[in-house]
Amino acid sequence: MSIPRTREPAAVIGEAIEGIFATVAEVRRTTLARFAEVAAARRRLADEDVHGLAPALVDLLGSPGEVAVGLGVILEPGTLASHPLRLEWWHSASGREEPVALEVDLHPDSVGFYDYAAADWFAVPRRTHARHVVGPYVDVHGTDGYMLTFTMPMTVDGRFLGVAGADVPVTRFESLVLGRLGDHDAVLANDEGRVVLSTSSRWITGCLLPEPRRPGGTPLPEVPWELVAG
Repeated sequence: MSIPRTREPAAVIGEAIEGIFATVAEVRRTTLARFAEVAAARRRLADEDVHGLAPALVDLLGSPGEVAVGLGVILEPGTLASHPLRLEWWHSASGREEPVALEVDLHPDSVGFYDYAAADWFAVPRRTHARHVVGPYVDVHGTDGYMLTFTMPMTVDGRFLGVAGADVPVTRFESLVLGRLGDHDAVLANDEGRVVLSTSSRWITGCLLPEPRRPGGTPLPEVPWELVAG
């Protein structure tokens, strides 16, 4: 859906963010529906239940206009009896026609152990029970691209079960937003003061804004980002 160029940057960026979180919400909905089926059958969640989410994740990645290159769920440690750590994450890999499952080292004693529970995109939703976005950062455990990760907590009866999430390349987020801003100036920064997106030649994506932070920033709803003067 096109966005009129007369709209303010906060509205344009906000709509892009909400579109991405809508996809994450669908991943969460599908996952919790599967968990509910398991609970109704009076059995414990098993590995095959989690892997059974794969077709839905692949379908979502292939949806027209989808900007995410990775989608999935990451479970709270100990949720599965057979797999203390478990994620089901699919991503569009370079040179492959179909998405592939992300394979990471989940053995705590291994040198390459992927301690996902310590990552902000997991730890913050676990602590706050609210959605979160992390980045831009280099995704060394997945695509090696410059990435933004959007996550939402999954809870049942107050119990935290993990997060649903999406990986969006910075370049795709820029393409989604910049063409809709028209002549508006916009510098979008995360809570570290790192530039997420900019229409200014003075500030490129990934650079740090100088301290102290510029006055007059406009926080965006429910994400740790704000618009600052360019």
